[in-house]
Parts: sequence; structure tokens; C-alpha cells
Amino acid sequence: MRPDEPLTAPTDAGEGARVADGGRALRLSIVVPARNDRDRLERLLASVAAQSVAPDEIVVVDNGENGDLGPLASRYGCRVVAEPVVGIPAATARGLDAASGDLLARVDADAVLPPDWVRAAHDRFADPEVEAVTGWGWLPSVPPLASWLLIPAYLGAYTVIAGVGLGHRPLWGSSAVLRRDLWLAVRDEVCRDDQRVHDDLDLSIHLPPGTRVLRDPRLSVGVSTRPFRDPGKLRRYASMGVHTFVKHWPEQLPPYRWARIVQARRAQARSGGRTSSQPACGVSQVSR
Repeated sequence: MRPDEPLTAPTDAGEGARVADGGRALRLSIVVPARNDRDRLERLLASVAAQSVAPDEIVVVDNGENGDLGPLASRYGCRVVAEPVVGIPAATARGLDAASGDLLARVDADAVLPPDWVRAAHDRFADPEVEAVTGWGWLPSVPPLASWLLIPAYLGAYTVIAGVGLGHRPLWGSSAVLRRDLWLAVRDEVCRDDQRVHDDLDLSIHLPPGTRVLRDPRLSVGVSTRPFRDPGKLRRYASMGVHTFVKHWPEQLPPYRWARIVQARRAQARSGGRTSSQPACGVSQVSR
């Protein structure tokens, strides 16, 4: 199996899955940006509380219109941080900055985690070469056949189209885990202040050239049907995706990205080292 292929079967994830290279236990933080999502957030936190392996930290980013989150924080043992700048990009970045774990998991407030989700994340990152992993989804509120048809069409299109523009698999914000050092390498480059940006796609754009994003089906999550009930919302999501890409052109045009990725992977093959991060938003570093 190539390192960028998804797992096809689960492996045993015991305590050994929680240990980093060198024997130090990996700490996992779950980051949840939330705006006007209190009811759905409580359902997510209940699914986190039911994990077979508990996360080390839960950071909820209050982006407004959630009411008093204090009772939820007390009930589920999470830490609430405020982000006054409205928008998921700002809220996500604030949460990732605030999290203290070695592994930073980003999930949506309307997601539902299966009981072994945290265990599977630890298991995947037991391999020290793994830098970023994304999951898949299902629709718990519709018949299984409808979920089986809709999710591959929705996420499949996102994966293929975004993958062409990126040169690698994109992160999906409803279920994504990355190492803390990877976030620290790009935190000053992501677009925090643009509400029209998809934060997961923007983060994918800024990953250092040569970074491999894996997909693990064990990190699948239940998601809301909201995008499927409103064609206008789907069109808006698509428009935001186009805006996220175009905002970074010309320096992030696909031919330039692919050339940097090929160069970085050749360098990795020779030395095994990491490469430098992508240019920050609005900074052109195109080589002619």
C-alpha cells in the first residue's frame, strides 16, 4: 500500500496507538468552531463523551449566537474560547492556535463521531511519517441508500475537483486531523479574515509542498443534510470553493503547485526532510 492510500481495514488500536515515536504519549485535541449551533454542538459533544478512548482536550470556539456555552462546557469537560471575528476561517484558526495537543482534530459542530473515532486517529498517527489525515461521512438522518448515493457524489466531487487544483487530496473540515507542528508551519499563512474562504480547502492550499493527506474510512463522521436540502447552499459552497482557489492565484495555479510538489517529493526521497511552507495569502512567489 502506498502511504497516500486509504486504509481498507481497521487495525488493532490499543494503548500502543497513543504512543509517538520515541515512546512519548501523543495528546489529541478536538477543535470545534461553532456559530449558531448550540443544539447540534451538544449532540457532537455527547458523541465525544462516548468515545472508547477519550480525547485529551476539547476546544469549542464560540463564534457568536450560541447562547451561554458554560453549562455545556461544564457537562462535557470542554474549554470554550471566543473568536469575535465572524467566520469559520477565523474560528478554526483560533481553535487550532488554542489547542495544546500533539494531534489537532478539526470537526464541525453538526458532526457525530462514532465511538472509536479518537482511537482510530491515534492508531493512524502511530506511524511517525503520517502528517495529515481526513475522513469520510455519512448522513444519519436519511435512509442508508440515500446516504450511500449522496455522500460519494458530494465528497467525491470535492475530492476530485479540489485534488486537481491542489495536486493532492484535500482536507475535509468535518473530519480532519493533523500534527501540531504542521499547523505551526502554516498558521501565519492561512486566510483567517475572509468569510468566503473554505477553511479546510485554504489549509490544504497552504500545506508545505510534498505533504501527503491520507484518507482513513475509520475517521468517517455523521454529518447534517443541510447542504442537500438547499440547492442555493450547494451553489454557495461551490462559489466559495472557486473563490478560495482564485484568491491564491497566480502563485498557486495548478501547474506551479504540481511543479513544487514534484520538486519537494524528489527532495524528500533524497534526504527524508521536510520542505518549506507555501507563500502566505497575497504574497506572490511565482517562479517564471
